[in-house]
Amino acid sequence: MKSSLKLLSTVLLSLALGLVARAADAGINGKWNAEFESQVGQQKYVFEFKADGEKVTGQATSERDGQKSVSAIKNGKLVKDEVSFTETLKIQDMDIAVEYKGKIVGDEIKLHRKVGEFAEYDIVAKRVVEKK
Repeated sequence: MKSSLKLLSTVLLSLALGLVARAADAGINGKWNAEFESQVGQQKYVFEFKADGEKVTGQATSERDGQKSVSAIKNGKLVKDEVSFTETLKIQDMDIAVEYKGKIVGDEIKLHRKVGEFAEYDIVAKRVVEKK
């Protein structure tokens, strides 16, 4: 009887831990929209994230003055509700690293965006809810 109870407790604990890990991953998975004013004008972004444990991958699609650009999300990390990642932008034939750090709060990610040594902004990305 004791061994059955111990086995059941172990199984339930394992399931609970697995659900918590999946919930953290799902916290960022999917598409997020951001619109913000910058030194170069109005920018629109769609971030697509995929978390695997603490690793975050995906892509960032930006639009400015009707021009779209897609870049890979690199160095992505998710710890609880804290996220960080980089993207590389090509500006006047130079590769510029853009660093992001932020926090997931419900259906928003409050991000600090640092564009090389040129500019810094606080932006908010909002979860895109897919219609079924």
